[in-house]
Amino acid sequence: MKHILCCFDGSEHADVALASATELATRLSADLSILVVNVAFGRSPRGPHALVWTEDEAQAILAEGREKATRNGLKPASATVVAAREVSSGIIDHALAHGIDAIVIGTGDKRGLSRLFLGSVAMDVANRAPCTVIIAR
Repeated sequence: MKHILCCFDGSEHADVALASATELATRLSADLSILVVNVAFGRSPRGPHALVWTEDEAQAILAEGREKATRNGLKPASATVVAAREVSSGIIDHALAHGIDAIVIGTGDKRGLSRLFLGSVAMDVANRAPCTVIIAR
């Protein structure tokens, strides 16, 4: 395993994923990349869309992830913000484009009906990713 991708959004479960990813990358002498997916939404794929975060907000989240990884003992090889209509698609597309060997992603504590209705980004990534997926809790 040479290149690990950690998905980060500034949440507590993303902090857990980042801690796990930095530890794994350190142990394996692998590169660590941090990815923030800024979700685009709108009614028409041809029309204008809006992003969940402003560019400044997304960059601040990315800087926070970079700083936390460095504090955990590993300077990330890269840190990127991408825009995508779905978080899981943004993660998977980035992994494919950059030759990622493993994705580390956190998961919230959704259970029962909330998980049934809201789904799970981590589960979708695990089911569709072309590489190893580690779900950190």
